[in-house]
Amino acid sequence: MALERSKIILSSGKDQSLRRFHPWVFSGAIKKIKGPVMEGDVVDVYSNQDEYLGTGHIQDGTIAVRVFSFEQVNPDIEFWKEKIRKAFVYRKNIGIADNATTNVYRLLYAEGDGLPGLIVDFYNGVAVLQAHSIGMHVQRIEIAKALKEVMGEELKAVYDKSSEALYRNKEGAGLEIPNSYILGEPQGIGEVIENGNRFYVDWENGQKTGFFVDQRDNRALVAKYAKDKSVCNTFCYTGGFSVYAALAGAKEVHSVDSSKKAMALTDQNIELNGIKNHTSFVMDTFDFLKDKDNQYDLIILDPPAFAKHMSAKHNAVMGYKRLNAEAIRILKPGGILFTFSCSQVVDRRLFFDTIMSAAIVAKRNVRVIHHMTQPADHPVNIFHPEGEYLKGLVVYVE
Repeated sequence: MALERSKIILSSGKDQSLRRFHPWVFSGAIKKIKGPVMEGDVVDVYSNQDEYLGTGHIQDGTIAVRVFSFEQVNPDIEFWKEKIRKAFVYRKNIGIADNATTNVYRLLYAEGDGLPGLIVDFYNGVAVLQAHSIGMHVQRIEIAKALKEVMGEELKAVYDKSSEALYRNKEGAGLEIPNSYILGEPQGIGEVIENGNRFYVDWENGQKTGFFVDQRDNRALVAKYAKDKSVCNTFCYTGGFSVYAALAGAKEVHSVDSSKKAMALTDQNIELNGIKNHTSFVMDTFDFLKDKDNQYDLIILDPPAFAKHMSAKHNAVMGYKRLNAEAIRILKPGGILFTFSCSQVVDRRLFFDTIMSAAIVAKRNVRVIHHMTQPADHPVNIFHPEGEYLKGLVVYVE
């Protein structure tokens, strides 16, 4: 029996991306809408020749429909269970879930798991759900129930932390969307382990879902280079790179962040791991680096996204260039720089060229040791290359 849903009809020639299983429908591709729709509704997308193409959530904005199925499904709890089960099995198969030394990972990664608009991070028994679309937020209760059915006793609580994401994406304007536990009891600040290192995570009040899960592999890479080195971790947030470097035998570790709240959690994480050779600095990174010539063997630059939209791309590139030029300039001879960008609008080639420009400005000879990206629990759907957002380079400065 056909499902009775409103239909989105695309203009002629605007259906090719969906035929290639790209999950976004842009507002400019829509010819007309048949039937009443409200933001967040489930709709079916059709070609101009009335061929079914996909099912997804409709929303205001440039991306008008996020397609979560290329079959005409009913997104009930059984649908969510199957999607979540596949994601969970994938993470078991790649050794992320059921890992004795790591109990924090990304369980659902939006388009990478066929669920555009939905992110779920798992923190030692607590799933932190972040909806980036009204449609996913509307269905959060069923999603939470499905999470529980799939994960069983392993899951103690589900915390909905969608408010920031929805407002940041200019969705949900005028709506009251409080963050809250939608399954289980409040847990407070939790403790997790990552590659054997211990961290406190404040998913209720911290940035994003509480911890930058996407830097796990890159933190481990820092540990390989940190022994006997003086290390500076800028934009440190809760001190992930600092803990790895110190426990790997760094001579000294300095953590820098402009947020007193972030630095307080960094200090707690340092204490939790019994680290003694660490100093915190609540300062702007640009100001901090000004007079640090020839002091550090290893510097980590992991700034927040300097650009979230194409309109800000030029300013972002200038910011990355200035920041990296200063770090390259002050590194000791033979020093190592770990540098990152999480701005989606700055692609891998542009980021590489920006670091090259920074080296020219700093007048230092630089060699690339590693290219870095996000870990395997942030999989990139081959039909949605935009899912690769984290870019990083490890460079050796002569």
